[in-house]
Amino acid sequence: MIEKMKFLSITGHKGDIDRVVDQYLSKYEIHLENALSELKTVPNLRTFNENNPYKGELLKSEKLLADYLSGQIEKKTLMAENDHYQGLTVEKAAQLVTNLDEELSELCLEKADLEKALDQLQISQNQIRPFIDLNYSVSSIMQFKYVRFRFGRIPHDYYKKFMDYVYDTIDVVMHRCQEDEHYIWVVYFVPDVIANKIDAILASLHFERFFLPDEYEGTPTEAAQVLDDKIEVLSAKIEEVQQKMLQKVQSQKEDLLAANHRLERFATNFDVRKLAACTNHEEHTFYILCGWMSETEASAFLEELEEDPETFCFMEDDHNNIMSKPPTKLKNPGIFKPFEMFIKMYGLPAYGEIDPTIILGLTYSFLFGFMFGDAGQGVCLLLGGFALYQAKKMSLAAIVSCCGFFSTIFGFLFGSVFGFENIWEPLWLHPKEAMMNLPFIGNLNTVFVVAVALGMGIVLMTMVLNVLNSLRFQDVEKTYFDTNGVAGIVFYAALTGMVFLYMSGHILPAAVVLILLFLLPLLVIFFKEPLTAMVEKKAEIMPKEKGMFFVQGFFELFEVLLSYFSNTLSFVRVGAFAVSHAAMMEVVLMLGGVESGNPNWLVIILGNLFVCGMEGLIVGIQVLRLEYYELFSRFYRGTGREFKPYGRTNS
Repeated sequence: MIEKMKFLSITGHKGDIDRVVDQYLSKYEIHLENALSELKTVPNLRTFNENNPYKGELLKSEKLLADYLSGQIEKKTLMAENDHYQGLTVEKAAQLVTNLDEELSELCLEKADLEKALDQLQISQNQIRPFIDLNYSVSSIMQFKYVRFRFGRIPHDYYKKFMDYVYDTIDVVMHRCQEDEHYIWVVYFVPDVIANKIDAILASLHFERFFLPDEYEGTPTEAAQVLDDKIEVLSAKIEEVQQKMLQKVQSQKEDLLAANHRLERFATNFDVRKLAACTNHEEHTFYILCGWMSETEASAFLEELEEDPETFCFMEDDHNNIMSKPPTKLKNPGIFKPFEMFIKMYGLPAYGEIDPTIILGLTYSFLFGFMFGDAGQGVCLLLGGFALYQAKKMSLAAIVSCCGFFSTIFGFLFGSVFGFENIWEPLWLHPKEAMMNLPFIGNLNTVFVVAVALGMGIVLMTMVLNVLNSLRFQDVEKTYFDTNGVAGIVFYAALTGMVFLYMSGHILPAAVVLILLFLLPLLVIFFKEPLTAMVEKKAEIMPKEKGMFFVQGFFELFEVLLSYFSNTLSFVRVGAFAVSHAAMMEVVLMLGGVESGNPNWLVIILGNLFVCGMEGLIVGIQVLRLEYYELFSRFYRGTGREFKPYGRTNS
């Protein structure tokens, strides 16, 4: 069902808008519209030109929660009765966040300085570590006057070439240090007078020089140990500062949550100004808010406003005087509410349109049960879906549970439980075995015949729904002359009746009656556009290109007849899946050795799980396809817009 909507215009003094929004609109669900768009004919209206004063502090509080309390809390669970929330004004909330942010900023600066110093030490450590095999004081090397030294690295293959062909021919001392799979770190010493020559030779061998600072003391090993100690001390200090920050936030966690909740609410409330209009007066400026509210809540809202002399509300009953179309708010019984998920996937019904949720819930569950008739597997789907819905509140789980209920019923009708069909006699028939003799066709599986008959009934039902929907929208063509209108109902109902009479061996109506029931509706469908123009009293009834009209009409009529046939036969899949399910379970039992009298229960259990999962998924998709293409396409428009309430969802 779709809730009835009322359009409200709320006004009061401009400075009072925050109080009204916080006191009323956070309590009642209202779908706000742009007031300037709704009140185009009203002169001297303008937008609010104010910046949101709560955004900055709200962003700070959100960052603090994300940085320090992420994963520890569910801030949305903070309730209004929380002691930290009661009595907390938005000003106090902003001040609390500001003070905490400033205190943490000082600690952040201290931490940043320590981290900068730590980075420098780690750089120095990384520079000296490859040379820890050098057993000589680095600071002493740095003071050499007549001997040049070079720290660096050289690729393995060039190092080998240097040692094999060059080293013994030049005056250089090279000390090999650490190495990895690509490089060897070395230190070489050379007399000052030939340093440039040796540097050039080593450079040609891809030697990469490292420049070490003169801050190291002792050998590289001793220097690395000193750096390790300093790094450990700095890391401990950084951890200490980090703990101070966490403790400071933890000690004010409840206050911070309450402040964030309050700031979020007021920031959202302030943003209502984007949809509000205000009068263009210097001293006495008033705001105007417009929106849709359900009839029930609108009555309660107006009753509460009677005690508030500062706020005035006007309710518009005539929707023709309103610029925007009413949004759609679905309200269905609890058992059908999960099926709204499928409705939203296709498109919400327009306001005033028939809500197909209950129809979809019943037909979907019924068809699923028919196609997946097994009492044992049905109970598993029923209980499993129900348990999952209770735990996770998943709409799909509730739908599975409903489908499992109908599967259980059809399981008893088919006499099937976990594939076994000899435990009890079927209350109706065995899908694979039941056959019936039809005139002209011969022997045909009973479930196929029932599935087609069921499809004819569903098609007729959707045609009636289309007429009701079209009457609501005053669509003459779709009501009377369309394929799914009155003309289509007469034709298809006559066709259905004739088929049933013929198949059951009854006498058919007279030829004149059949001509009236078949030919006349088809002529109406063929001339639906001129007939619509005639009823609506348009000046031009027949199109100018009459030849093209008749050619196009002929092919469209042929397509209509073909669609009636194909759409009806589409329901054969309902019976086909009922038979295939029984056949698949027969294969499972055969593989499990049931026929040989030595059942392998592990194979039977795994086979049931496989069929339940795979075929259950396929049947669910096929039923949804039937719903969308064979049912919804006939009567449902799905052009509505969702009711998006400001209020409880933002409070």
